[in-house]
Amino acid sequence: MFHGTITEELTNHEEWSHYNENVIQDHKDFVFVKFSGLHLKSMENLQSCISLRVCIFSNNFITDIRPLKSCIKLVKLDLHGNQIKSLPDTKFWSGLKHLKLLYLHDNGFAKLKNVCVLSACPSLLALTMFDCPVSLKKGYRHVLVNSMWPLKALDHHVISDEEIIQNWHLPERFRTYNCRLFFNFCPALKKGSTYEDEINNIKYVISKINEIMAHNSPVLIVQRWIRGFLVRKHLRLPY
Repeated sequence: MFHGTITEELTNHEEWSHYNENVIQDHKDFVFVKFSGLHLKSMENLQSCISLRVCIFSNNFITDIRPLKSCIKLVKLDLHGNQIKSLPDTKFWSGLKHLKLLYLHDNGFAKLKNVCVLSACPSLLALTMFDCPVSLKKGYRHVLVNSMWPLKALDHHVISDEEIIQNWHLPERFRTYNCRLFFNFCPALKKGSTYEDEINNIKYVISKINEIMAHNSPVLIVQRWIRGFLVRKHLRLPY
């Protein structure tokens, strides 16, 4: 099973299809591909990568991501810095049942309606869309946060309870964009990162988001206190 960065001679999409027959046949076994800053315009060669879990295709000239439809095992998808202006329909996103981290910042998205198709992605925890025209739209964050139920972090900030529960005005510590909720979960790419590095990073990002929520979500804090109270009551322990 392939789990490393594909070497430079494979990154030129014209050479890809002629590299050698064995590699072409083994596309289905690839779990990690990293093509960043290579001026690529197409993702068609990934259609057969049905085992792909981590895909980094940042800083290219990609406009169409529909070839990823068969990559249903994706956990992390990094497409920032491309020329994508529209997203596939909800059927595409509902098929990516394992996708947790999606980086789409610095693209050409302009319409909130198109971006809302991401609500069909059942496990999406963290999303970036800053530096896209749509991020300047009034109500951009409110619409995305309240249309994607699994989402926990958007554009460098973990989502606050204040954003989800209407008309709930919280103390400064728990408010939207508070520094306690800041987390840069899409740092600059490291050269030579391996599949193991990426999987460890995914685990770290998810763990850190959950940790921030646990300490800065009044709802979770109250729930934790109530569970503790009920356990102590059941065990008849002192309060």
